[in-house]
Amino acid sequence: MDHATAAWETLARLRREAPLIHNITNYVAMDVTANALLAIGASPAMVHAVQEVRDFVGIARALVVNIGTLSPEWVRAMAAAADAAVDAGKPWVLDPVGAGATPYRTAVARELSRRGPAVIRGNASEILALAGSAGAATKGVDSVHASEHAREVARELARNLGCVVAVTGAVDYVTDGERLLSVENGHPMMTRVTALGCAATALVAAFLAV
Repeated sequence: MDHATAAWETLARLRREAPLIHNITNYVAMDVTANALLAIGASPAMVHAVQEVRDFVGIARALVVNIGTLSPEWVRAMAAAADAAVDAGKPWVLDPVGAGATPYRTAVARELSRRGPAVIRGNASEILALAGSAGAATKGVDSVHASEHAREVARELARNLGCVVAVTGAVDYVTDGERLLSVENGHPMMTRVTALGCAATALVAAFLAV
C-alpha cells in the first residue's frame, strides 16, 4: 500500500471513530487547533489543570503537549500528562515551541522529550536546539533555519529518543531514526497564519489515535 492510500484510509477511520484528543497547548493556538481537529473528524479538548490531567488522559485517545505557554504549573501538568499517557500505553506528541529561545524553554523541552513521546514535531531551529546542535538559534518561536538543515540531526534525535521526529518547513522531513521521508505539500502563506504548526502537531496526534 502506498503512503497516500494509507493516509486516506487512516483519515476515513479517524472520521468514523472521532477520537478524543487531549491538548495542553498555548493560548494563541487553542482555537485554531480545536477547529483543525474538528475539521478532520476528531474531538478536541483543552485541559491544562495539573489536578485533572492524569484523569483526562485516561479517557482521551492521544495527548498533545505544546510548550508555547509556559509556567511552572503548566510544566508540572505537561509532565504528569505525559507520564500518564506512557503508563496507559497511549501516544503523545511533543511540540517544543520556541526551543532555543531561552534556557528555561530549552530545558523544559529537553526534559519532556525524555518522557517517551511517540512523535516530536517542530521547526528546524527547535529540533536543532532540542538536540543541542552547535549554531542552533531561533527568532522567538520562528525558525531561522531551513528544514533541510535539520534532517540528519532529526534522524539522530529520533534514534536516540526512540521516537519519530518531524521537521516542518517548506519541505517537511519525517524520520524514525532509520527511514527519512520528505513531504512537499506546504505553501508560503502558511508562514503568515499563526498556529498552523501547532495545529499540525495536533493532527499528528489525531492520526496516532487510530
